[in-house]
Formats: sequence, C-alpha cells, structure tokens
Amino acid sequence: MGNRAVLLTNLGSPDSTSVADVRKYLDQFLMDPYVIQLPWLLRRLIVGLFVLPTRPKASAHAYRSIWWEEGSPLVVLSQRLLAAVRKKTGVPVAVAMRYGNPSIESQLLHLAQQDGVEEILLIPLYPHYADSTVKTTVEEAKRVIARHGLQLKLTVIKPFYEEPDYIDALLASTAPWINADHDFDHVLFSYHGLPEIHLTKADPTGGHCLKSADCCQVASPAHATCYRFQVLRTTQRYVAKAGLRPEQYSIAFQSRLGRAKWLEPSTVNTLEKLAQNGVKKLLVMCPAFVTDCLETLEEIALQGAETFKQAGGESLTLIPCLNDHEQWAAVLARWCDDYPSSD
Repeated sequence: MGNRAVLLTNLGSPDSTSVADVRKYLDQFLMDPYVIQLPWLLRRLIVGLFVLPTRPKASAHAYRSIWWEEGSPLVVLSQRLLAAVRKKTGVPVAVAMRYGNPSIESQLLHLAQQDGVEEILLIPLYPHYADSTVKTTVEEAKRVIARHGLQLKLTVIKPFYEEPDYIDALLASTAPWINADHDFDHVLFSYHGLPEIHLTKADPTGGHCLKSADCCQVASPAHATCYRFQVLRTTQRYVAKAGLRPEQYSIAFQSRLGRAKWLEPSTVNTLEKLAQNGVKKLLVMCPAFVTDCLETLEEIALQGAETFKQAGGESLTLIPCLNDHEQWAAVLARWCDDYPSSD
C-alpha cells in the first residue's frame, strides 16, 4: 500500500440560514441525478418551478430552529469528529460535504498535496448503501480525480451497516438511554426514507428487491446495494446485542419528498399509531445518520415530538447520533489505518 490519506464525507448543509444560501444548497442537492432520478430537463423543471420558489423559505426557518452559534450542527459535529479521529491515527484525514462546504473537490485537492500520498481511502459516513448517498459521493470523488489528473488510487469503504465495530459503537453511544434504569415504553428506529424506485434501480439482479413480501429475508446479491435490507439488518444486529424484545421497538422511514411511492411505514404515521396504542415515553434512534442534522434535530426532536404528543404521547426523546463519540472515532481511526486497499 502506498502512503494513504483519508477523506470522510457527509451530506452537507447550507452555509447559513439565509434563504439565498438555503436555495443554493437545495438546488445543488436536488439537481443531483442520483437524488431525483429523472432526466435533467424534467428534474430542472420540477426543482425550478415547484421546489425553489417556496421550499427555501420554509427550510431556512427549519434550519434556524436548530442552528448553533458555531454554525450548522452537521458541519460542526463533523469537524469535531475529524478532530477526534486525527488524535487516534497517523494518516492525513480531512472531512468534506457532498453538497455545500467544504467540498469534496477542495478537500481531495488538499489531501493530494500532502507529501507522498498515493491512495485516498474514501469513507462515506453512511452505514447503508443508497445511490443518493454513497454512489453520488463516489462518483463525485472520481470526477474530481479525473478532472484534475490526480495520480491517486481511490479505495472506497463498503457500507458498514452490520460491521461489529459499528454496531458496538452504536450500542456504546446509546447505552445511557437503552438500559434497564432508563424509563421508556418503546424505541423507534427512524431511518431516512427512499423512493421505492431507488431500490429497484439499484438491484443488480433486476428482479429481487420489493418483488415479494419477504425479499429481505431471501439471500440475494441485491442485498449489497439494498437500503431496506441493510437498515433491517442494522436493527436486527443492534436489538440482539441490546436485548430489546420485538414488542419493544418499531422501524419506520422519515423525510419524504415528492409524490413517488416511498418505503413504508412512514415515521409520522408510526408516531401517531404508537401514541394511540398507549406508548407514553418514546425513544427515537436515527441510525441512518451518524451525525445529528436537520432531519434528527428538527424533523424528529421538534416536529416528531409535537406529532407524538398531539396523538396522546407524553414524551419523545431523541437519542443523539454517533457524532464524535469516542468509540466511534476509534472505529474510524482503525479503518483509516487498517482498511485493505482496493485491488
């Protein structure tokens, strides 16, 4: 293996809570063909005519409700994680955002200037595979390397949804809430949603994902790129080690956008049903995110809590994401040092 540098990547955030910055961010995000999987012209029309005229103002309001004095929580927490990882590894490490700043391009160019660097280990900070997270990140890294003629070998870490080190870090970070001494009635695993068509398009077999009710229980090469299979497996691995019984937890999917058919059940509907069925004290985990962000801090902790209480629940507690937890930083540092190079 040549001298290695590591690039951690996350989704990104607007530069500020101004409507102009939010509009710029949403335009970059939604015009990505891996996010809205439609031809460019149709995508441009939808984003330009139906999203950007109104959504930036509403989103700016949402961002303001969770914005920190230091800036975007997602970016600030990602930088804290970077600092924690750097303390535990000797290789150069940087963090970049797929959308917004710091960009993948700027950070790859920065790492390429380090003396002797011949390989980039790309770690998309998403436990589960999706074209709209992992693939778009990898393709952007490849584009930058090609555009600038960088003599770098690119190694991409595989989705780590059931890696024992990841599951153990998740257990450690959530332990203060998921234990016998903590008073709760139920745990909801709320994963980011995806349109169903994203799963079927990513299915290399062309005939497995969502073709039967038990498709995630039937072994298939499709599972390597199946988001639904992978989030179910994360949940299975976690609850087995945490000792949660089947009646103690549920799984749902949040953050819907547009009219396409998305994975079910929805988080909003699940919150209402749990409250109506007598759950009073609810814990919510969001394992699709390793970093707290708008979707956890605002969508779950604020909007979700209001939905739950209006339906009859008493309290909704958001369990923080891994963020810069020491055990998670140690896991990433080990991967920085030991993850095998690609052939």
